[in-house]
Amino acid sequence: MDYYGIGFSNIRLPNNSNSYIYKYNKSINQFPEEVFLHEFLHSLERTAKEYGYEIPELHSYEQYGYKNEMLVGQKKWYTDYMNKNIKTTSEYVGLPEQVYNLKPVKSSAFKYAYTIEEFKQPENIIEELKEIFTNLINRVKYLDKRQSD
Repeated sequence: MDYYGIGFSNIRLPNNSNSYIYKYNKSINQFPEEVFLHEFLHSLERTAKEYGYEIPELHSYEQYGYKNEMLVGQKKWYTDYMNKNIKTTSEYVGLPEQVYNLKPVKSSAFKYAYTIEEFKQPENIIEELKEIFTNLINRVKYLDKRQSD
């Protein structure tokens, strides 16, 4: 999910039907896109904090009287969070309107920036195969280390 380069979320779900735990069930959750919105809001939360805004932690919904509801999950919390409509004793809090226009800090803003390859997605068959072999080699090293301990 990308919002004009302002926020980005990359969510990987396993495609093996035996391990696929995020099955959609209309009678349980009518708001299945919640996981995408939640991860996206983390990027806006981080940007807001980087620019010095005081905002609630995204996971602190219970501290403000919200709950995870059966059919809609945390939809009410997210709506109020995004619209700075969370009522406290003295004011309304949430994401400031300005955060939707701010660009997140880029690696070029750091003097000693470097790229972390750990979460990079393969873009072609060669990168895919390289990832498979790297994972196999790391797994063998891990198992060898465990056996020697």
